[in-house]
Amino acid sequence: MTEVWASASVADCLVPVPAAGKSKVQARDYKPSGRFPVIDQGQEQIAGWTDDETAVIDAPLPLVVFGDHTRAFKFLDAPFARGADGTQLLRPKADIDPLFFFYACRAIDLPARGYNRHFTVLKEKELSYPFDANEQKAVAGVLRKTESALHQQTALLDNLQELKRAAMRELFTRGLHGEAQKETEIGLVPESWEVVTINDVALQTQYGLSLRGQPQGQLPILRMNCQDDGRVVFRDLQYVDLDESSFAAFRLNDGDLLFNRTNSIEHVGRMAIYEGERDAVFASYLVRLTVDASRCLPRLLNYYMNRPEVQRDIKRLASRAVGQANINASKLRTIEFPLPPTLDEQREIVAILDAIDRKIALHRQKRAVLEELFQSLLHKLMTGEIRVADLDLSALAQTPEVTA
Repeated sequence: MTEVWASASVADCLVPVPAAGKSKVQARDYKPSGRFPVIDQGQEQIAGWTDDETAVIDAPLPLVVFGDHTRAFKFLDAPFARGADGTQLLRPKADIDPLFFFYACRAIDLPARGYNRHFTVLKEKELSYPFDANEQKAVAGVLRKTESALHQQTALLDNLQELKRAAMRELFTRGLHGEAQKETEIGLVPESWEVVTINDVALQTQYGLSLRGQPQGQLPILRMNCQDDGRVVFRDLQYVDLDESSFAAFRLNDGDLLFNRTNSIEHVGRMAIYEGERDAVFASYLVRLTVDASRCLPRLLNYYMNRPEVQRDIKRLASRAVGQANINASKLRTIEFPLPPTLDEQREIVAILDAIDRKIALHRQKRAVLEELFQSLLHKLMTGEIRVADLDLSALAQTPEVTA
């Protein structure tokens, strides 16, 4: 820390916030719209809305709202109402810029204590700040600009995910050629399409390898957490050492579909496609589905199975145990889906959805870079390790596209 910075406990940086007589909004009274936002200790910036003027805090602003249980910080510069429990109103003394104070609080290491309150711990933490008010504003401005770019990427990703859902709904009910539709057991589909079961196109369904008793080795084994938005991902891996026959029996092939047969109800039923990135086998939590690609493209089936509407239907097939749901391979084979009559039409549908997925992957990568940049700046600017004058953030001035 340089000599132009000061340090003090958070408690010594605060001034009282007059909120006596202001009512708090109970969660049951949150409205979907209204005149004033309700700010509570949850992670979302706005928890709901209210028209109750007796709950409105409109001075002095801006304020920082701290979630006593959740450790969430929120910056408020417009009138708002508080949720019923677990919020602390923070306002820094006059020589600390409120927005700088907001980010400085977020840079503090505040370990989680479960659902216990954290404000007493926060007050004892040390907060550092430059004496120069202009430097404070510059630091806060850089962090807000970076975080704004991060929020833009998040909003763009949300739009792209909604576009993908709408595209799948349109493609699997209307097809590509504007033909008439017919009513089927699974809803409207193009007239020339068939409704078939997975059993009709499956060459193989196979349970994975039990991890029990397997020696550790160098071969990654994919488990329940290997699926992300319909694709196999290699994360939190375990590694095994298999003999040649076991490796041959459970080795994944390009185009294999992995179905999550057991997990929490949230995760059970998910499917992901393996695209041959590296040698791997799969664990017994999963079912390998090998599809006859001369009749049904695996990618087409994978997209259909991961539609939110289809996922809800699949979960209804699951048997429930305490904390866990299960769907066996026999039930998997009974699932019906719409099948375009030609591989060319299947390829066109897959190409459209693949293009959207590429955009989603690109903007996920951009968001990850911005998240890393923000966290790095938050630490380094708040410790004086770097100065605003040393930064080149011209790339943040570029407005991201908002259409797909």
